[in-house]
Amino acid sequence: MTNDRETKKSTMGGDEREHRRLAMTLAAVLFLGTFQLGEGELKGDYSKLSGIIIPGFASTQLRAWSILDCPYSPLDFNPLDLVWLDTTKLLSAVNCWLKCMLLDPYNQTDNPECKSRPDSGLSAITELDPGYITGPLSSVWKEWVKWCIEFGIEANAIIAAPYDWRLSPSMLEERDLYFYKLKQTFETALKLRGGPSIVFAHSLGNNVFRYFLEWLKLEIAPKQYIQWLDDHIYAFFAVGAPLLGSTETVKGMLSGNTFGLPVSEGTARLMFNSFGSSLWMMPFSKYCRADAMYLKHFSGGIRKGPNAYQCEQKEFQSNYSGFSTNIINIEIPSTRGIDAYPSVSEFSQTNYSSMECGLPTQLSFSAREISDGTFFKAIEDYDSDSKRTLHQLKKSYHDDPVLNPLTPWDRPPIKNVFCIYGVDSRTEVGYYFAPSGKPYPDNWIITDVIYEIEGSLVSRSGNQVEGNPGPASGDETVPYHSLSWCKNWLGPRVNITRAPQSEHDGSDVQVELNVEHHNEDVVPNMTRSPRVKYITYYEDSESIPGKRTAVWELDKANHRNIVRSPALMRELWLQIWHDIHADSPSKFVTKAKRGPLRDDDCYWDYGKARCAWPEYCEYRAVG
Repeated sequence: MTNDRETKKSTMGGDEREHRRLAMTLAAVLFLGTFQLGEGELKGDYSKLSGIIIPGFASTQLRAWSILDCPYSPLDFNPLDLVWLDTTKLLSAVNCWLKCMLLDPYNQTDNPECKSRPDSGLSAITELDPGYITGPLSSVWKEWVKWCIEFGIEANAIIAAPYDWRLSPSMLEERDLYFYKLKQTFETALKLRGGPSIVFAHSLGNNVFRYFLEWLKLEIAPKQYIQWLDDHIYAFFAVGAPLLGSTETVKGMLSGNTFGLPVSEGTARLMFNSFGSSLWMMPFSKYCRADAMYLKHFSGGIRKGPNAYQCEQKEFQSNYSGFSTNIINIEIPSTRGIDAYPSVSEFSQTNYSSMECGLPTQLSFSAREISDGTFFKAIEDYDSDSKRTLHQLKKSYHDDPVLNPLTPWDRPPIKNVFCIYGVDSRTEVGYYFAPSGKPYPDNWIITDVIYEIEGSLVSRSGNQVEGNPGPASGDETVPYHSLSWCKNWLGPRVNITRAPQSEHDGSDVQVELNVEHHNEDVVPNMTRSPRVKYITYYEDSESIPGKRTAVWELDKANHRNIVRSPALMRELWLQIWHDIHADSPSKFVTKAKRGPLRDDDCYWDYGKARCAWPEYCEYRAVG
């Protein structure tokens, strides 16, 4: 190595050097305790906290648990072989691969010839297909774990909670005892490290955690439930949570979503619809709720029949179930007038006012009409998969003995809740479907797509769109309306801060203090520079007693990539550093200034022909 080669290094003086040294020494994100500094040395027990990661949909490796001979391929499936995601076998033996992936659409059992089960440990979630696929489909939590290792986190302080993301919530417990094992994971972490855990959940993982909290209510005596949560869970970081579902799920159910895999859309639809979890992410109305099983369980009453599903009057007075537009607009062929629609007799005649004999008609459906089964009944005569969908919808969701997941979230009863998501990316919020003339699974085609883009609605075709766009758009996968539902969890007064995502000196930070909040969306009156990506923080100024809530919106953060966002990781570490100091003057970390935390954050400023952030970084020649 020659002397003229330069490498970037971080250097600190005074307080900055001490700050970085503490950060690296304390393993900042997962450690909690009381600290005392004396003569430059750190004293005290700081290794009590654990981090439990609950991954999202398609973010856990699945491995074969049987032997499958593939007659037309040199590659067979043997026990412990990768199934999801082994692209080599997908490309060379797709029919065999599908046997290992598909579940029975009615009872969620494995194919008789092949059985797959989720992998365990951190390796199950860090890199799904090492060496073949790079990028967001394969690597989800790898960068997150890398950050933890870089900051010195101990191996047993990071715990993955992988699961079979193909299953409905009740089947996760029935087949794999997943929620029982997750409870034991929290209890083991407490015994092992002596302190509570931080939960990091992404996408569908948030739905899994919500179901776990409801399941736990029925496992623990009522007086011990909150105490168990306080003892075992310090904070919940909900990242990219589809709190009111995702409209993209509808596309997967009707036409197929390949997620970048080398399969046809029809094959993707066939696979997606065999999973009990596909309905778990459907959009649903914020105005409709089901009975609370927890209250029934402890009231001494005997449960009779399915959960009562009731909607507020607002559901019928407003449009689109609170979403920005109708989610499904579908063209149905007809040659027999009203008699061609025996499944939709409960619809009003206005749905058919434009129908002419022998011509197709277009029906529109809101989030409620999708989640309560109305839509699937309407197409039952034209789609062979609808009977399967209605069966799963009733059995695994509407009649679930623990929770109907297709109902709005309440704030989880955890002391510290952080809801984090991306905004202002083009996000699909509605679809137009028409018959393709082909058999299932290719019997529907998408003729138009409606997008939300930074507070407006546009269609792919350029046609005018009817709707009520929100103040922002979603994260490419989940609409803003669904992501931002957690703003309802904020207290009566909110402090709002908008700061650049990149390192900054504090000059571009905007703050609004004590903004009144009435259980609805809150939007800041702040400026934006078109060339700057911001984080907007909504933090309790006056919170619910004993609770602390924050919402972080990251500009242009993609749904799947957000867990790899350096800005998110930096803010998360800084918040935890702030929390572990008992003498912190405020509930949340200040946003006034952001310097680099790691060597990787230092860079050369070509405009100034010098190292950026010279008070933190310098370039050193190495010999």
